[in-house]
Amino acid sequence: MTETPPAGAFAHQHHDPRGLAERIQAQLGERIEEAVEMAGLKLMVDLRMRHGRPAPETSSETDRREFEALAGELLAYLRNAFHAELGAQDRAELERAEAGHPSGRARLLAGQVLLARRLPDYWQRFENYQIAFAGARLAAPASRGGRLGRFLGG
Repeated sequence: MTETPPAGAFAHQHHDPRGLAERIQAQLGERIEEAVEMAGLKLMVDLRMRHGRPAPETSSETDRREFEALAGELLAYLRNAFHAELGAQDRAELERAEAGHPSGRARLLAGQVLLARRLPDYWQRFENYQIAFAGARLAAPASRGGRLGRFLGG
């Protein structure tokens, strides 16, 4: 008999010291982060097309920062949209889940994980909020970047 576990769909779980609940929590966070990033990337591409700008490039640090900012804005928007519709007890639990994390992004993701575990319609709401966010961003006029753009009111 061999000592190593058989290879399979869940090979990543072997030798993982975390319990099942911790692994589920982490995987849920990864899925939410992935969904936010995919939505952010699609929106970034759509915004650039709408404003006649070139597609983002993976090698561009400026494009990377723009993408990360857009994904962060979406994550904050999701948090606020969910928060506005929750009852007082659920809002308090969301705030407690977020309070245990130091960074803004980790804090927001922790809140989303809690909501995904608690709300049976989380993913439907997520999609509706994401669509609303994208629609608002696409409907907004293009901002003019740089100091000149800010000086001219863009």
